[in-house]
Amino acid sequence: MPTLPPVRIAVLVSGSGSNLQALLDAGDDLGAEIVLVLSDKADAYGLERARGAGIPTAVVRWADHADRAAFTTAVCDAIQGAGAEAVVLAGFMRILSAEAVERFPLRILNIHPSLLPSFPGAHAVEDSLAHGAKVTGVTVHFVDEQVDHGPVIAQRPVLIEEGDDADSLHARIQQVEHQFYPQVVAAFAAGRITVEGRTVHWEEPS
Repeated sequence: MPTLPPVRIAVLVSGSGSNLQALLDAGDDLGAEIVLVLSDKADAYGLERARGAGIPTAVVRWADHADRAAFTTAVCDAIQGAGAEAVVLAGFMRILSAEAVERFPLRILNIHPSLLPSFPGAHAVEDSLAHGAKVTGVTVHFVDEQVDHGPVIAQRPVLIEEGDDADSLHARIQQVEHQFYPQVVAAFAAGRITVEGRTVHWEEPS
């Protein structure tokens, strides 16, 4: 039986790219080929990780575009120009307009450091601590037109410990992310994730 070629993905980063590194470290187990790493920041260390792995990179700077729509068009054009079929957000701190979802429907994955719908937004770790929550975690979800809102693919809990601050809690969340995100991307690439409305089904390998 012929083997299907791996899914071609673009990974979008804004900072150090530690989740990108986890995807790179997964190697063949990822079942996907990273054909582009794109950042909105030219000095993002994630770009250096990509170059070190021989992966093409692109920079689409927010300041070079008139508005969110123009920025999103440029990002999507770069992704499609690289031949990517799907998008994995890995610490990408820009919100894309609806055009991205229209061009990549149910093909944009994001990872978020809370158990959505609790604590959406850019300060999820700090917000969970300020709220006095006892448990937070990691959510991987499909991106839709609203921020941190799309169908949830999978979640993993992380206990908030006595004395935690934002740095210590975020470090433990990242440990889970680095193990968890490659598993989800691999299942997506293998076609084992399907969506009905807001319900996501994850078929275990036979």
